[in-house]
Amino acid sequence: MVKKKFKVAALGCRTNQYEAEAFRTQLERAGAQSAQKGEAADVCIVNTCGVTASAARDSIARARKLAQENPRAALFVTGCHAKEVGEAVSERRILVIPNEKKEELLSELFPKKELAGFAIDSFAEHTRAFLKVQDGCNSFCSYCIIPYVRGRSRSRSLDSILIELRGLLARGYREVVLTGINIGDFDGGEQESLASLLRAADGLEGLERIRLSSIDPEDVSEELCSALLFCKKSCPSLHLVLQSGSNVTLKRMHRSYTRQRFLEVVSRLKKGCSDFTFTTDVIVGFPGETERDFEESLEVVREVEFAKVHVFPYSPRERTRAALFPDRLPQAVVFARKKRLLQEAQERAFSLRERFVGREMEVLLEGKARGRTANFLPVRVEGRHLKPNQMVPVKLIANDPMSLVGRVA
Repeated sequence: MVKKKFKVAALGCRTNQYEAEAFRTQLERAGAQSAQKGEAADVCIVNTCGVTASAARDSIARARKLAQENPRAALFVTGCHAKEVGEAVSERRILVIPNEKKEELLSELFPKKELAGFAIDSFAEHTRAFLKVQDGCNSFCSYCIIPYVRGRSRSRSLDSILIELRGLLARGYREVVLTGINIGDFDGGEQESLASLLRAADGLEGLERIRLSSIDPEDVSEELCSALLFCKKSCPSLHLVLQSGSNVTLKRMHRSYTRQRFLEVVSRLKKGCSDFTFTTDVIVGFPGETERDFEESLEVVREVEFAKVHVFPYSPRERTRAALFPDRLPQAVVFARKKRLLQEAQERAFSLRERFVGREMEVLLEGKARGRTANFLPVRVEGRHLKPNQMVPVKLIANDPMSLVGRVA
């Protein structure tokens, strides 16, 4: 019997990437094989993203390309822009699977087959595995479509997460990133918090590094700070979401924290560990954002010195309140601000890395000659016989515009 060949594409966040890996795992356990480059597939799955207009366009383009390259394939689209992709790629029939039925997608393909659970035991082409612990969001930020397409927050049980984590460690993964749509809402039942999950994972044999994906400042409690600082395997790095440095803009965004609260969390973690670093997201050009509001975002970038800043020009999404706000900024202004903020962020990230030149640090290799420190600094590594998933001691000898440069110690 000829095995079915499949292709899976994921756009957007780490949660989408985890889900795509879960589809691959289910397909392989059902007896299907991943199609090689240039090989036609029988099944294609696109896990779409609609968080920005750009992501939505990319989702449509990816689905259209798969449809053209695999004309006989059963094409499934799911994720946060599935309905719109199904309507846009009208040249052929597409099976649209809503987010809430995503985990049942393959039952459409194998109706009589008992399928493996929606979980992973590996992460294709990654040395760092993402592990989904939560889905959905209750925040309803004024610019964000996600609560409408992902639903309300819901968490996995602590036991099920630890079982999956042990499976990843058994396959040789050294670093795991706990991810979710709004991971700060995690509630593992029986008062099991995100801090409890970190402490439980910290005791697992074989785990060397554990990270949290993006989290909002109001969700970083004293208990979570303590877990981040004192769990031996917790990395001294956090993706702490800013979105704006202006309290006026944060209020219009319906964010549940202030600039001051954001900086308090940064200060608390840096005092606990001087090597602690941060990455973040910033939206520029939100409706009504003044030049002063934008300058306040620049001020936070200068003060914190983020290792990386993801900058997004505001794009209106249907069904969100912000799409109805007046005072929309001209695109020229929005993109000029994006350019200024990116430039500032790159300069500050360079300054941050500069302080680590001369140090010796452990680097987990993601490729033959590149990797990251525990505090998420990128390093280009010079040395022989290097391979992905090695943890190597590296002497940091220089700093270039994109990363540190190190030599195996």
